[in-house]
Amino acid sequence: MERKYQDGAFECIVIYGRRRVGKTALINAFCKGKKSIYFSALDTTSKENLRALSKAIYGYENSNTAMAPEYTSFDDAFAKISQLAKEERVIFVIDEYPYLAKSEPSISSRLQHLIDHVWKDSNMYLILCGSSMSFMEYQVLGYESPLYGRRTAQFKIEALNYKETAVFNPELSVEDNALIYGITGGVPHYINKLAVKHNLDEAILENVLDAASYLYEEPGNLLKQELREPGVYNSIITAIAEGASKMNEISTKTGVESGPCTKYIKVLMDFGILKRETPITEKEGKKSIYMITDNLFRFWYCFVPQNITAITSGRIETIYERGIKRHFADYMGLVFEKMCRDYLMYYAEDMPIELRDIGQWWGTDNRNKKQVQIDIVGTPIEGKEYIIGSCKYKQEPVGVDEYELLKEYADAFGKGEKYHFYIFSKAGFTEHLMELQKLGKVKLVTLKDLYA
Repeated sequence: MERKYQDGAFECIVIYGRRRVGKTALINAFCKGKKSIYFSALDTTSKENLRALSKAIYGYENSNTAMAPEYTSFDDAFAKISQLAKEERVIFVIDEYPYLAKSEPSISSRLQHLIDHVWKDSNMYLILCGSSMSFMEYQVLGYESPLYGRRTAQFKIEALNYKETAVFNPELSVEDNALIYGITGGVPHYINKLAVKHNLDEAILENVLDAASYLYEEPGNLLKQELREPGVYNSIITAIAEGASKMNEISTKTGVESGPCTKYIKVLMDFGILKRETPITEKEGKKSIYMITDNLFRFWYCFVPQNITAITSGRIETIYERGIKRHFADYMGLVFEKMCRDYLMYYAEDMPIELRDIGQWWGTDNRNKKQVQIDIVGTPIEGKEYIIGSCKYKQEPVGVDEYELLKEYADAFGKGEKYHFYIFSKAGFTEHLMELQKLGKVKLVTLKDLYA
């Protein structure tokens, strides 16, 4: 962004990503010390948004925006911005762009006209930012959008990964940092709100499991603020948290017919709360399942509903150890798998193959007539060598039986000519298994190794 700013040419930068991920903080950091018009659109009427834009424009040259005159139309407001951009480099930010487009449906066409006929030869540095993933991808970046082809760069802002999340609390143990990632999903805003000072258990009790805390209210507030039928969405997320993963299971458990249920799930996927997972190397179809991908939502729905009485009555501390904390290892299973896949994709050295993709696989072991699930399958850029991995977030060291099971699962997977076996463990490995590593039969990785 800075390099493009220094180039001096017209720019149209599209920034998008789920809520709370840090888009606005990124833009504010970029704009610091630069002349900018920062307009954050509101989920309100076109008239109210024009009033807010008028204040933003007035604030570009004046400090007292309370005295800002109101433009009579968006065309007049944009004409003023165009005039400023002819004279000097101007950053014009439209944050929450989907709200503006909702209140003023012609806005994308107007911006397209300005870009093509006025701004392309000016000093304009336009930033369009939004949290509605589907809107930004289809209505701004998509082929049918009036703005298609006008962007000069786009940035999809993702949450931090497990290792980046640990930068916030470097003094804590790897187990604590893993759990922080498991609760916040690497969303900086949530990490700050969790506010771990010295003791993670205290932070969870005070800032997640207290009915008055921000993170306790966050999932419900997001559903109420962004969606028209929060109760239906709540029931769908609850069903998935309780084990329903296929569309027919979710529909049956919620009582929502499959057609409408599909649409509700699509909305939750657009918001980054749910995801559809398909066995790697296979196409979406009957094997596809739905999972909660937002860690805060998953943590909340795993631990809050069944303990709601203790939370609302202020007795959560009395049952925390036996009712919640002892289940953290089970909860962290899926989180640990994601951490291990990210480790292989971004941090592992001396990889035996170049990875094209990494994910999980499940299917039928025809020889043994049973269903199998492989935590990690890494596919090669070329050739038929695959990584096959297992992730264990348990208190006991992992033994040779896990290695033998991986070999059996690799046979069931059956797509490779050669396999490289990886086993990840929170609690380490038995001596016998470590001997196999010395012989080059398996690569062993501990939780501590992930953070090295």
